[in-house]
Amino acid sequence: MTSETSLKSLDLTQLAQRLGQLCKQLGVEITAAESCTGGGIASMITSTAGSSAYFTTGYVTYSNAAKTRLLGVPNAILEAHGAVSEEVVKAMVLGACRDSGAGLGVAVSGVAGPDGGSAEKPVGTVWLAWGDMNSQQAACFHFPGDRQAVRELAVREALAGLLIRLAEREKISAKK
Repeated sequence: MTSETSLKSLDLTQLAQRLGQLCKQLGVEITAAESCTGGGIASMITSTAGSSAYFTTGYVTYSNAAKTRLLGVPNAILEAHGAVSEEVVKAMVLGACRDSGAGLGVAVSGVAGPDGGSAEKPVGTVWLAWGDMNSQQAACFHFPGDRQAVRELAVREALAGLLIRLAEREKISAKK
């Protein structure tokens, strides 16, 4: 039930509920480090009753200073790549896992609009990263629509990405 195709048929509430089921089943605590979604990922996860059993901490680090202060994102990375970049979201998820002790995290930074876009990073550009203390993977998305649509699509991809990574862990533990 966690193939990418089957996840597309689920709404946000169903994604959050499935995430909770898998976290409990596998004994995994999760965290979220957010910028452009402004807490939307944490809000969706915690909308499920019992989420305190697996959701440790949420970070809303909208400013670069907050990314550095709370998550340990090096200023040099922010200056070299900008906040909306692979390097920054990987550093954000690493920092969130390190600070919270969670076994899996997600991070997001993007340009939700309607302002703030550039030729290189137009409105709708969103970077997401998933990972833990040892490994982080990132992906760039270009979401269509207005600010609300971009933020909702980012939350959806964040939850789906967590589910995919948990499903991989589930397969590994089933083989043992």
